[in-house]
Amino acid sequence: MVGKSRKLKKLERTMAKAVSYDQWRTAALEHDELSGKRRWREVDQTSQYDYAQIRLRLDRIRSLRARHDHHGLLFTLNEGIHGNMGGMGRSSLYRQAKFGTKKLIEQYIDEVDESLRYLAEIDNALINPQQKLDFFYRANVCFGRSALMLSGGGVLGFYHLGVVKTLLEQGLLPRVISGSSAGSLVAGVLGTHTDKQLEHFYSPANVLFEAEKEASVFSRMFFGANPQIDVGDLGRLVARMIPDLTFQEAYEKTGRQISITVAPAEPHQRSRLLNAITSPNVYVRAAVMASCAVPGVFPPVMLMAKNVHGEAQPYLPTRKWVDGSIADDLPAKRLSRLYSTNHYIVSMVNPIAIPFLKKEGSRSAMGAALGSLGVGMGRELLNFYRGVVQRQGDNWPRFNMFMHSVHALIDQEYSGDINIVPSFRWYNPAKLLSHLSEKDLIELMEGGAHSTYPSVEPIRICTKISRTMEELLNRFETGDLRPAVAAAHRPRASRRRPPPTRADRAKLRASEKADKVA
Repeated sequence: MVGKSRKLKKLERTMAKAVSYDQWRTAALEHDELSGKRRWREVDQTSQYDYAQIRLRLDRIRSLRARHDHHGLLFTLNEGIHGNMGGMGRSSLYRQAKFGTKKLIEQYIDEVDESLRYLAEIDNALINPQQKLDFFYRANVCFGRSALMLSGGGVLGFYHLGVVKTLLEQGLLPRVISGSSAGSLVAGVLGTHTDKQLEHFYSPANVLFEAEKEASVFSRMFFGANPQIDVGDLGRLVARMIPDLTFQEAYEKTGRQISITVAPAEPHQRSRLLNAITSPNVYVRAAVMASCAVPGVFPPVMLMAKNVHGEAQPYLPTRKWVDGSIADDLPAKRLSRLYSTNHYIVSMVNPIAIPFLKKEGSRSAMGAALGSLGVGMGRELLNFYRGVVQRQGDNWPRFNMFMHSVHALIDQEYSGDINIVPSFRWYNPAKLLSHLSEKDLIELMEGGAHSTYPSVEPIRICTKISRTMEELLNRFETGDLRPAVAAAHRPRASRRRPPPTRADRAKLRASEKADKVA
């Protein structure tokens, strides 16, 4: 027993010091074998999900596909494709073992994935192409999509780069990405650079170069000790890292649907989520500048947009904008309305939220209850003081603004379905206010990459079906999978799609001209 305990501790140290995901994965599998969790994965039964329902559906889908019953398979899948079938999406199921979850859940997801590909590839003579297309659009809307949300957090924003690096390497980076404050800078980079360009960005030589360039800039950008902040530093940093593209142009270049939150500089206004749907002509650079404009450190920013003549002009010229994390650090509800997302991966470095979040699986039920109680009491206390201040009206204008900002910060939801958080719970304020060296920044990035390792397999499992449907729909839309259904129309229920690209608009204009000639 003592020897087993020592081996488990040794494996845990190996996982903690792993310098690559493969190294972490090998140690995690050994840990599960030694601890008995591999056996837990292989047994269907547990009270945490409806294993009988999952087993029944798995056997039925397998049988239908083996018998080539195409219509029966289509009907069965139509009965319900969603990520929480029988409770299989419950987070506790992904906390028991170091790697993966119940084999039954993994087998079910693999079978649905293979069945979707099977139906997409079969000949149009066997299933009506319009019926097939309708099914995939409807299933895509019902199942939903995943989004990556990058929080604000000042100099800790370099942590996000490590999280993104791991997700990119594993082919798991969602196409829907939001960023606030420091997170907006990373979202802006992702939305304006292709995968090939990001490979260069993450090369060791370039990472070191960027860390050296940005060490002093980041330390002054957010919470800097130097009271004379040069806003030009922020502008030069953003200009170097983000091309001069609008949200629409960025989407056309990369296919990534990035959103950036900004908060109003004036009271009684609402925050905005800027993206290729809500503000296609706004420049990504300007949005990032506004989202990074920490009140009291940087002046509010006026957004800029490209007009019909291709010239830059003010966007909503009577308004200015500041740090997006103040009002909507993690805009899950807005992303859901715009992109049909219902599964959220959160990279959290906001120092306000970090103390209340734990790594997946490390928080006890009592700890979670006490944490929720503490947050609830804090919100109630803030609501009381806010009411007192509001009744005073114009007597305390500055304090009123301060309380409004504090209330907006506290009264937010700071977690998602999968939370990736730093190993530290409290960040030393003295270090947050001090100069960060390139070594500090690289350590933050490596910490983000390492913190993502335990979440890789849960993300892979939970997003596999949505990634497959997205891939198949793209193939349908490019004609790869529907040579005989070029004239097929998209069903009304699934029109929440990305905005038309420049090529789409050119084709539409050409078609309209042809109709007029005819």
